[in-house]
Amino acid sequence: MRIALGSDHAGFELKDPLMRWMADSGHEILDVGTDSLERCDYPVFGTAVGRAVATGEADFGIAVCGSGQGICMAVNKVDGARGGILRDVYDAEMTRRHNNANVACLGARVTPLPTAKQLISIFLATPFEGGRHTERVRQLR
Repeated sequence: MRIALGSDHAGFELKDPLMRWMADSGHEILDVGTDSLERCDYPVFGTAVGRAVATGEADFGIAVCGSGQGICMAVNKVDGARGGILRDVYDAEMTRRHNNANVACLGARVTPLPTAKQLISIFLATPFEGGRHTERVRQLR
């Protein structure tokens, strides 16, 4: 699977080990930055993840900032990108099953690495249910 991965400085310490773990799991990673703890702006990286997914350059995206909130807002400004904040197993499953989310958004300050791995695994493995949810997802465009 091709995964676009991006974060701001607050998300970098979670993004970097996630990137290595995902590559070791056989995923092709498109790293859209950042590559350090130097202060930067989350909208730049959220938009880059969203564009990579919306254009088909990546199958899914993962976007990380301090809380997950700001970068998720940036992802969702991109037509065709549907980001959802993952805090727990329910979020990870339902953002895919009912909302057909294609970008997982995480908060590095509130999500430990083992939890992030679990949530991403569930997110990527859960199919979109379709049916009554299809029209609702269409309306998001």
